[in-house]
Amino acid sequence: MNISKNQLKLITSLSQKKYRQKHKLFIAEGVKVVEELLNSSFEVETLFCTEDFVSDFSKDKISTISEIDLKKISSLKTPNKVLGLFKIPDEELLKDKGLVVALDAINDPGNLGTIIRLCDWFGVDELICSKDTVDCYNQKVVQASMGSLKRISIKYLDLADYLTKTNLPTFIADMDGENVYKSTLPKEGILIMGNEANGVSDNLKKLISNKISIPRFGITQETESLNVATATAILLSEFKRSC
Repeated sequence: MNISKNQLKLITSLSQKKYRQKHKLFIAEGVKVVEELLNSSFEVETLFCTEDFVSDFSKDKISTISEIDLKKISSLKTPNKVLGLFKIPDEELLKDKGLVVALDAINDPGNLGTIIRLCDWFGVDELICSKDTVDCYNQKVVQASMGSLKRISIKYLDLADYLTKTNLPTFIADMDGENVYKSTLPKEGILIMGNEANGVSDNLKKLISNKISIPRFGITQETESLNVATATAILLSEFKRSC
């Protein structure tokens, strides 16, 4: 079956957040990611796949296409058998308990996808994002999250408002904060990670008294900062170690 002009137009449009929101759809590519989502609570709209993709999913949702057509709709350098359109679910209610990660203006899709995977790895159920953080249904985020997207509750909201109302202790990752290896960390709390270039914004810093940092051990002391996803991994490890 050849892919239609309307299907091509729809898939192409979903590279933009406004059309993902309009159609309530997002794209996932590749066998591993698609199969992870098929085995989750995400509802599939359509699977565009080559004949050698094997799935037990309902055939009325599957559109078999050629490898040439798959290349037309794929954003990957090497398309991998299947591209799926999945429905964006309604946001869940805020739990505000346990260990929570909050992101302030994270711009890089790869960083957000990796942080979603880290939340999954470290048992963090809830990820709170400022409204100017990259969309979690951005195709690059979906790919980088490698299926962990289905296991993490992600919410976009006014971060300052949220932090003033929460009952959980809050911690900002900050270069001038207390050495995390010497800190006493609680079992429950909110870890706030900032923008790749500027860190946590000043308006949030004014709200939070607990600031923690990862000490720099390099002899030259010339590295300015860690990648935000790397820093998140280290800090989450310390929170879990303290439990």
